[in-house]
Amino acid sequence: MSEQKLCKLDPVLGKLIKKVGACSIDIDTSLTPYQSLVRSVVYQQLTGKAAASILNKVLALYPSKKFPTPEDIISTPDDTLRSAGLSRSKVAAIKDIALKTKEGVVPTSRAIQKMSNEEILERLTSIRGVGPWTVEMMLIFKMGRPDVLPITDYGVRKGFALAFGRKELPSPKELAAYGIKWAPYRSMAAWYLWRAVDLELTRRKESKDEHKSKKPGQLKKRDQQKKLDQLKNPRRIKAKPGSIKSTLLKKSTR
Repeated sequence: MSEQKLCKLDPVLGKLIKKVGACSIDIDTSLTPYQSLVRSVVYQQLTGKAAASILNKVLALYPSKKFPTPEDIISTPDDTLRSAGLSRSKVAAIKDIALKTKEGVVPTSRAIQKMSNEEILERLTSIRGVGPWTVEMMLIFKMGRPDVLPITDYGVRKGFALAFGRKELPSPKELAAYGIKWAPYRSMAAWYLWRAVDLELTRRKESKDEHKSKKPGQLKKRDQQKKLDQLKNPRRIKAKPGSIKSTLLKKSTR
């Protein structure tokens, strides 16, 4: 139903929606805001596999618990956290998240549900290492908020350029202005723009695989034609001066 409404709001985006199909944003509500922020900081600027490995090492520091409490993080020496693979800046960020949770800056799961997106952004971005993008990902994938547009996200900007046939990426400001028409379904719009990038990557891979599959046959056919041409016209056969082939060619062409 929401997909149909978004199609009516923006026919150009609607073409992408029809190509991709129904939206399926996976919402994970199992983590508290504190846990979600810690996880997000660990994952910053890393591949999913590398980040998951580091997070598992951090959790292994607290074998008796599923997830360390803010008190656990605060009392853990920096060097111990760094031994799990965290950088100094991430250790500082995680400890600040833990401290701000104790102080009440990071709301509980129940309290955050009553807050607006703007209130959540303003409060959580006051924490070290937590920027708008981190909070926006939490709003979309942890809380299921339907009207969030991460305008600084590269994938969203790239997807917009692909979907709307632009050579240059839109600026965050331009994307925010255009995205007003997608309200109140901007989270869904962002999801479809991410899928536009996925489609393009798939298209390139298939094109590359097709090229590879054709290349050996094309080369074989070209080599066969070259040999046939040489038999028909000996003058076209290249030979080093003074070689036996060169001498034979001279005799055959006199």
